[in-house]
Amino acid sequence: MNNCAVIFGGSGFIGCSFADYLLKNKLFDKVYLYDLESLREKPFPYRLELLEKYGTLIECVSGDVRDKIIWKPAERVGFIANFAAVHREPGHEDWEYFKTNLCGAETVTTWAEEVGCDNIIFTSSISPYGISEEVKDETTLPVPVTAYGSSKLAAEKIHLVWQARDAARRKLVIARPGVVFGPGEGGNVTRLVKAVRKGYFFYMANRDTRKAGIYIKELCNAIWWVHQLQLKLGNGVLLFNGSMNPGPSISEYVAAICKVAGITRIVPRVPYLLLLSLAVCIDLFARPLRISHPFSPVRVRKLVRSNNIMPGFLVNNGYRYLYTLESAMQDWKQDCPREWG
Repeated sequence: MNNCAVIFGGSGFIGCSFADYLLKNKLFDKVYLYDLESLREKPFPYRLELLEKYGTLIECVSGDVRDKIIWKPAERVGFIANFAAVHREPGHEDWEYFKTNLCGAETVTTWAEEVGCDNIIFTSSISPYGISEEVKDETTLPVPVTAYGSSKLAAEKIHLVWQARDAARRKLVIARPGVVFGPGEGGNVTRLVKAVRKGYFFYMANRDTRKAGIYIKELCNAIWWVHQLQLKLGNGVLLFNGSMNPGPSISEYVAAICKVAGITRIVPRVPYLLLLSLAVCIDLFARPLRISHPFSPVRVRKLVRSNNIMPGFLVNNGYRYLYTLESAMQDWKQDCPREWG
């Protein structure tokens, strides 16, 4: 019977990209995308294109990882990727992060035992490291300060318990990616691209603030590379930070965006407290009216805090990066010009 891969959170940004990576490289005969929403309910056109591209090789399964998973595929499950998470900050109450991220970890690992799958990749986050300007790598003690970071660290432990129940056979890769960007991201870097292009991005004493980030195609390649290294070395658990080396500064992101977009921008500097005060005022007006806007005070505060995370595991084990920051932006624009238009 042929092997299949099951991706929980499969209709999300990372899930779709990883499914594309697995099928494009013919690593599995079929990929199942398990999620609350199917690809047809998602707003990004390229996700619908994924169904057209692979036809019956990819299949959507509707389900909630917070509930017991009854569904089982006809094929043998050779690989599980757990990307299911509540992760937007801001956007959720504290309990929502724990409800999805912890219950999801327990449900997915229980299901893995039921179907006899010994290989799991779990995407955590760099959020468990906490807030600090100091450089951090995989040996740094996690000190999460948000509900999201705490829930992700706890979810890591649940996956580690699963692996320890049969340590001789089970393989677990934990990825802690920084800001993941690329086609269909719709998050911080997409907003940065738009702000730079439209001319409403400002520096606020954060030109040199480092933001650990990684292009989505690089992350998919790194995940599989670490998994293959794990099989070669025989390690039961491998953990790695998913980031470029080093993580780019805000000014480097801006420079790459300008070059790829073919524009010249003189980015003005605005005092941080002035922009934060403005964001607070806009938010106080917009929130009761449920008006969406890009000037969240939480996001403004994030812009002046470094996520100076080093990909120590990848570097020390000889991983060869596929993309620079500029070539990643160029590839993104080529794949999804509508997000740069």
